[in-house]
Parts: sequence; structure tokens; C-alpha cells
Amino acid sequence: MSFSFTAIPGLLPRLFRTALLVLPLSYASVLLWQERAWRNTLPKVENLPSPPAPARGEHQAFNPRAIAAVLGLAGQDTPARSTEALVLRASFVSSAGDSRALLAGAEGQRTYQVGDTLPGGSVLRRVEVAQAVLWRDGREEVLPLETTGKPTLRLLERDVHNAVVEPSSHHLQPTTHRDQSD
Repeated sequence: MSFSFTAIPGLLPRLFRTALLVLPLSYASVLLWQERAWRNTLPKVENLPSPPAPARGEHQAFNPRAIAAVLGLAGQDTPARSTEALVLRASFVSSAGDSRALLAGAEGQRTYQVGDTLPGGSVLRRVEVAQAVLWRDGREEVLPLETTGKPTLRLLERDVHNAVVEPSSHHLQPTTHRDQSD
């Protein structure tokens, strides 16, 4: 007597469906066995004491200043005035992120970029129109723009409209261009 798959109709599709079910299950069981064997090789860790739970019904208030500090945001209060021995002479604010500050100190004036370390040890964190924000000892400090009180622009005393402008040798002078082919 010979046996063939065609003798029992539908046997091949049932074997195929059974194999599709048995193969993944057997593979999963092998993976679980390997995971258990691997975990048994790990060193045992003692249970650490858990922090005390708050009393039932007692809500712990969150600290918004701590959250703002973690996220890198400024708090609600204004930062303290900087104790740095520098004076902000000018601020160059750029929307492209290349802002700079002109700071004057004992060594003279120098332009600093955001992220530069200043002579006193603080770091230039942000440059704004009227102030520079420094990071010193884990907190922000403000270095305001110092104004001298004198006007930046001054009025001319003579009549500008009737003045004769003398040519200067320090500037480029217009010349006529002649064609060399003439």
C-alpha cells in the first residue's frame, strides 16, 4: 500500500497551517529558555530601600524653579547683577545665533561670543539688546549695558549745506574709463 498526499484531500493545507503555528511557538520557547539561562548568570542585586511614600491624601507640591532650571529656562525673578569686573560697552545681537558682546575690563576691551569664558571665570550665556547674561557659580547674572550719559551723535556747528567738501586722499576717487582700442 502506498501513501500519497493526494489520497487525503486537504491534508497538505492542514500540515502547512500547523507548521505555521508550531514553528513560531517553538522558536519563542527556545528564546525564553535562553533568556532565563542568561538571567541566572547575572549577579544578584540586593533590594534597595524605597523612599518613604507620602501620606495618603497628602500631595507634594512641585517646585517650578527646579523645573525651570532643569529645562534651562529662566526663573520668574530677575537674575542678580553680575559681580564680574567687566563693563558691557556694546551688544551685537544676531538672529542667526552669532551674537557678541563688547566687554571692557582691566586688560582692555574685547569682543566675546556666546559660550566664551570670561576672565573672571563666568561664561557668556546670552547676549540681549540691553544686557549680557552670564553663567557663574550655577546661576545666571546680568551685566547691563553701561551708558555714559553723553549723546552718541553730536550736532555740527557749521552749516553743512553750504560747506565745500574737499577731496580726501583717504578715499577712492572716481576715474573715467577709456577704451584702449581707440
